[in-house]
This record gives sequence, structure tokens and C-alpha cells, in this order.
Amino acid sequence: MVKMDSDLHIRRIVHPADRIVTGRVVRLMDGYPREVRIGQPVLVAVLVAAGVAGLLMTLLRSLFSAGSGAARRRFKDLKKGPEYLVTPLRLRDKAGQLCEVELHGHLPQSALHPADHVQLTLRRQGDPDLPPKIERIVNLTTGQLLTPRTATLWSHLGPPLLLQATLGALLVAALVAWSALT
Repeated sequence: MVKMDSDLHIRRIVHPADRIVTGRVVRLMDGYPREVRIGQPVLVAVLVAAGVAGLLMTLLRSLFSAGSGAARRRFKDLKKGPEYLVTPLRLRDKAGQLCEVELHGHLPQSALHPADHVQLTLRRQGDPDLPPKIERIVNLTTGQLLTPRTATLWSHLGPPLLLQATLGALLVAALVAWSALT
């Protein structure tokens, strides 16, 4: 018969429930990519508006023989969405509990090290099984304030496409206003 030792305590990794957690970094785990979901209606609206301006620019290019246009990204590529780095981070809080949180995006390599004393501002994620996401890090050891940044829908689409979509939306609005006056 095997006798169980009741004095052994296995430390569980918990997801902190507080918005602000102070503790020491235990370990930065290996990161992995996660994709930003892109809502198809938003993408279609931006592409339709950009298409209106694109038609006008194509017409002007053909009238003035302005050469070839820039390479376009396909709908499938735009719909896929950007990926961002997710790095699980383990820390020991003031109560001595081992906690896990997620760092989304990139930070300078020298920003966090094991044993650094940090204060984290956290936000819950949509999936309750996922650990909270770090919004802001105050590294109390080095005095640095760190804010991780991830890719967004707008950075994925890019300034040229968004500028073209804005121009297209303005053209459609002008045509609607002009037709309403006549």
C-alpha cells in the first residue's frame, strides 16, 4: 500500500483577479503568435470605399498614362489579419502565489528580467480560460514604464489603403449630396 505524504504542497498557478498586481517576475515563457480577428463588414466597407477612389485613380492614370500602379494585397490576405506575439509571464505576487499573465506584443529585450519587481495593470480577455492581458508594466527595479503594443486592424490595412478609403467615402458622400441637390 502506498502512503501519501499530506505535507507536500503543490503550488498552483493562478490567474490574478485584481486589476493591479505587484510581484516579482519568475519566468518569461516562450512566445507564440496569435492572430487579430478582423470583422468582415468593416473590411468590406473599407475596401468598397477604397475601390471607388481606386477606380477614379485608374481612370486618371489611363488618361495621363501615368505608368503601372502599386501591387495590391488580396482580400484573403487582408482578411487573415495581423499576428502579434503572446508571451506568457509568470510572477510571484505579494501573497507568494505563482500567477500567470500574458504579454501581448513586443517589448525591448532588456525591459524585463527574472527577479525584477514589477507592478502590472491587467485586463481580462474575452475567453475566461485565458490569463489576463498586461496593459501596462511599471518595472520598479529599473524605474521603466512599459506599454506593450500589438498590431491592430488599422495598422494591418495600412495608411495608403485607409487614405484611399477616406477619399472614396468622401467622393461617394459628395455624389450623394450633389444628387440630392439636383
